Amino acid sequence: MGHAVVLGATGQIGRAAVRALAADGWAVTAASLGGGRDDGWPDGVRVTRLDRADDTAVTRLVGDGCDVLVDIVAHGAEHARQLAAVRDRVGSAVVISSGAVYEDERGRSFDTQDEPDGFPRYPVPIPETQRTVGPGEATYGTRKVRLERELLALGDALPTTLLRAGAVHGPHCRAPRELYFVKRVLDGRRVRVLSHGGTGLFHPVSVLNLAELVRLAAARPGSRVLNAGDPDTPTVAGIGAAIDAVMGFESETVLIEGEAPGKGVGLTPWTTAHPVVYDMTAARRELGYTAVTTYADSLPDTVAWLTDRLAGRDWRTAFPVLARAYDPVIDLFDYAAEDAWLTARAA
Repeated sequence: MGHAVVLGATGQIGRAAVRALAADGWAVTAASLGGGRDDGWPDGVRVTRLDRADDTAVTRLVGDGCDVLVDIVAHGAEHARQLAAVRDRVGSAVVISSGAVYEDERGRSFDTQDEPDGFPRYPVPIPETQRTVGPGEATYGTRKVRLERELLALGDALPTTLLRAGAVHGPHCRAPRELYFVKRVLDGRRVRVLSHGGTGLFHPVSVLNLAELVRLAAARPGSRVLNAGDPDTPTVAGIGAAIDAVMGFESETVLIEGEAPGKGVGLTPWTTAHPVVYDMTAARRELGYTAVTTYADSLPDTVAWLTDRLAGRDWRTAFPVLARAYDPVIDLFDYAAEDAWLTARAA
């Protein structure tokens, strides 16, 4: 297949992408800040260190060239410039973007969801032609849009497939949404409270399905933007039930119709006022994409990894990125607030 260079190889997505490319016959160079190796990689995978803060590091890594450059961690103008600098030595690129780039017809996006009436109301499903936030450096979404536009502007000089990922799940996640239900089971928490009737939809994507999209795009170069999602979009209540099934647990689900009464009651990392579902038609058409797993089928590995990592540790210590991401917005495990609300409800 040729030579593939993967940037961000020891992260959640990178580990799976390296495995998929190596299994497909690529000679893979796996680059990461620590220069580590995943136990699931074949011996032929070459590992090396890469510091993206060094603006010339990618150029040195690519050296005389490679057939495909896979960038898992790129965002913003700085990383776009690093990729553009090697366009004459790279056959094509595959870059992970995000579904967070989309905005609705009123200009609402993930960036505005904490404002009154700020949660976006997207079409269902969301096509790649849906408008996006403007490019910039202020937020995660605006930086991803700037990255996308600068890379697409290179055209045939560096054909780039941009994969707009949904809610990524699987082992090695730094901010695993599934911990919300897994920890409750481990804590013996028998009751859970879900707002919006537990029917919220926030399209997930397994790292295995993302890796399959990377593999397919590497073999079919082109300049394009594609959504990246699982074949199914389970509801919040459905996710909780699926995790219970994996862990052999039975929970009572108390449903709230409408908004949550407080940040510690009824809110989850998947909670949305309106559904977020990505259209996967273009990926099937352009890459021949067929998902390699479903949400439920991929859960046992995720649950096992989370349980092992959490053993004997405070969840904030085990998952500091998750704590920083959600603590200002959601009290993920505020059992006292839940109990108080349940008592008042019963009264």
